[in-house]
Amino acid sequence: MSTTLHDVARLAGVSIKTVSNVINSYPHIRPATRERVERAIAELGYTPNLTARNLRSGRTGAITLALPYLGLSYFAELAAAVIAEAEKLSLVVLVEQTGGDRDRELDLLKSPRLKLTDGLIFSPLGMSQDDIDALTVSYPLVLLGERIFNAPVDHITMRNIDAARAATDYLLGLGRRRIAVVGAHEGEVFGSAGLRLRGYREALERAGIAYDPNLVSYATLWHRSNGARSMRELLDRGIPFDAVFGLNDTLALGAMRALQEAGRRVPDDILVMGFDNLDEAGYSIPSLTTVDPGQPWIARTAVQTLHRRITGHSSLPPVAAQFAEFEIVARESAPAG
Repeated sequence: MSTTLHDVARLAGVSIKTVSNVINSYPHIRPATRERVERAIAELGYTPNLTARNLRSGRTGAITLALPYLGLSYFAELAAAVIAEAEKLSLVVLVEQTGGDRDRELDLLKSPRLKLTDGLIFSPLGMSQDDIDALTVSYPLVLLGERIFNAPVDHITMRNIDAARAATDYLLGLGRRRIAVVGAHEGEVFGSAGLRLRGYREALERAGIAYDPNLVSYATLWHRSNGARSMRELLDRGIPFDAVFGLNDTLALGAMRALQEAGRRVPDDILVMGFDNLDEAGYSIPSLTTVDPGQPWIARTAVQTLHRRITGHSSLPPVAAQFAEFEIVARESAPAG
């Protein structure tokens, strides 16, 4: 016969209710009691009947995470962080890839597949501020990213303008005055590219340096290949520059490769700054100076916020935006002076 809650409670010397509270991660349990119950569970090999538990609670124990591209390192690392945080709350994560396509993102918000999970963490890329009404949904939803602000849902994001301004200030503080940008998006105001370019321009203005559009190169997807291509275009223009700000790490790594191929030494000739603090940024040659935008906090806060909504706090008003803290991580490509 399979082990039951009664068996676990008898071995641990506690009530069935206490065993149930431990299994369901109830917070107000003494550590010694929790440890005794967990030891009994392990000794007996008890496995909770998740189907029965979910039927009683009306919840599935799963959440959906929708991201634009799992092939981009930032989103892959974000997915891993969200899954790790969800596991702490005994939640399973189902991952959807939208390709950054507006129609697919809008369809996902109405998809019957979402009925298989208890809520959605959603990072749109194709949608815009004009699509804000589509975020009025009947299930718990936490919004990530910079495409839409002031939506009627909880919003977790990063300080793109402030962080880009700080990154530019860092390069200016090292004596650089001709700072090229890799990865801008033509005409974008909201979104990571638009906000980070704004922070860059604000730093130049504050330093009394005129904005030179010839120092800005554009890219669509933020891949290494586009960073390298954009840097080659900048080099072909023959316009002098003494530093590069890649609007994300993968662009910066691609740009650094193109600089090295062209015989430009990093950091001796050109300083290079990225944004995201990807794991690989610490292992490039030279290692990449970058902005850490607080991704672990974003993942943790998104999961915890969604979990609170799922477990009975749906009546509370949404938080329009919570912003992660950031820091500059100085490495070899732009060492601190």
